Amino acid sequence: MRLLFLFIVFIACRNLTAQTYISIANDKGVDTINRNIYGHFAEHLGNSVYGGFYVGENNKLIPNKNGIRLDVVTALKKLNIPVLRWPGGCFADNYHWKDAIGPKSKRKSIENVSWGNIREDNSFGTNEFLELCEIMGAEPYLAINMGSGTVQEAAEWVQYTNHANGSSYLTDLRRQSGRANPWNVKYWGIGNESWDCGGHMSVDYYVDQYKKYATFMTSYSNTEGLFRIAVGPGTEDYNWTETLMKKIPLGMLDGISVHHYSVINWGNKGSATQFSENEYFRTMQQAWRMEKFISRNSEVMDKYDPKKKVALIVDEWGGWYETEPGTNKAFLHQQSTMRDAMIAGLTLNIFNNHADRVRMANLAQCINVLQSVILTIKEKMILTPTYHVMEMYKVHQDAVSLPLQITTSKYIAGNDSIDAVNASASRDKNGSIHISLVNIHATQVQTVKINFEKNKYKNISGRILQSAAIQDHNTFEKPETIAPKSFSGARFESDELVVTMPAFSVVVLEIK
Repeated sequence: MRLLFLFIVFIACRNLTAQTYISIANDKGVDTINRNIYGHFAEHLGNSVYGGFYVGENNKLIPNKNGIRLDVVTALKKLNIPVLRWPGGCFADNYHWKDAIGPKSKRKSIENVSWGNIREDNSFGTNEFLELCEIMGAEPYLAINMGSGTVQEAAEWVQYTNHANGSSYLTDLRRQSGRANPWNVKYWGIGNESWDCGGHMSVDYYVDQYKKYATFMTSYSNTEGLFRIAVGPGTEDYNWTETLMKKIPLGMLDGISVHHYSVINWGNKGSATQFSENEYFRTMQQAWRMEKFISRNSEVMDKYDPKKKVALIVDEWGGWYETEPGTNKAFLHQQSTMRDAMIAGLTLNIFNNHADRVRMANLAQCINVLQSVILTIKEKMILTPTYHVMEMYKVHQDAVSLPLQITTSKYIAGNDSIDAVNASASRDKNGSIHISLVNIHATQVQTVKINFEKNKYKNISGRILQSAAIQDHNTFEKPETIAPKSFSGARFESDELVVTMPAFSVVVLEIK
């Protein structure tokens, strides 16, 4: 009894000094954090492509290569950007790739009926996008047009990008466009949000269509390396996921995509910069829903695929608010604040902790749209807080995910509460441990104690992203308001690592 009493006193004393305890199995870990979890998304929407990635070959004010904006490329290279999804989104189901190949003067101008009914000259097409990916060192991820397109159109896109010279007139077209060798595009999304803007299909109808597209896109002798991704749910419709897993043969299915946005109210999404603490809390509640969404979809997939051959791909995620005042509402242009840094850090931690099943994710979107990492106006460019989180977290790419147990205090608003601290950890090829921590509490400092199963580490360094107010953001006038800084709030005490985290902050530690 005395020993039990002393143990209870010991636990009580610990609870007086820390709000969060994390135990990391640093000598374990099986699953590699796929670098593609840190992927991005570029849709023909607003100023994402035109003015963002692409400024035109004749632009003399902004340095470019064949129209591709070089300051953007340089910034994205610093993120080790692994994969880029294109051309949509809803736009993909109105996009016909042959309209945007060949001489620029002969390409068909189109109306972007998905986003603002603006006229596009198709000067940025397949060749330009794949050149962009090559310059950045990123894998391309093409979303085919299942909504208004055809199976033949999809199969021919595969031939144009992947088949050897001389295979058909399609490879002749590629050579005539200036590209002799195939690009060998691996990732192919078959449809987009087929339950909504992609055709309002039932899941059974979609499955039949998917199998037809997947069959002909393989092109028989050219199946090696083709990774086919089916449309999964955008809500907690686990029957959709179950039907995909039950009715599509595993040999025909490589990935299932899901979408989740941290939106309080789709009818009134609120301001990106002028929001209350209550609105912040509600947004973080929605961001936390990603944990349940991933876990439940994974459970369904495990029933049919216990060896986890099929990847879960979150190819749209992020915060979504009302557009900035004075901008075209169809362009979905919004600022990115410390709230978005919290969404990014929390979400990436969730992905890291589910590395056994989540093997790609694509932030929506890369430039000038929704929760972007870069904003541009003409020749000017700024990096957002979300950019800095992804740059800090790149240490997890291709590292081994380490199992952790976390007990944390609650962030309470009225009758609701969410965990205040979220974390993930990994071990890189050199044996160093990286721990990413997010304190989403808007007002309270959090003391975090971390112990390791076998503590052989003595050296610690870190960086922090924080600011004075949760609404803070970078502007073209003040582009460095929020940027990572060296972090000195971590220290070893006996066999534990003690971390003092300011409110609404992101910390990444390196332990050697």
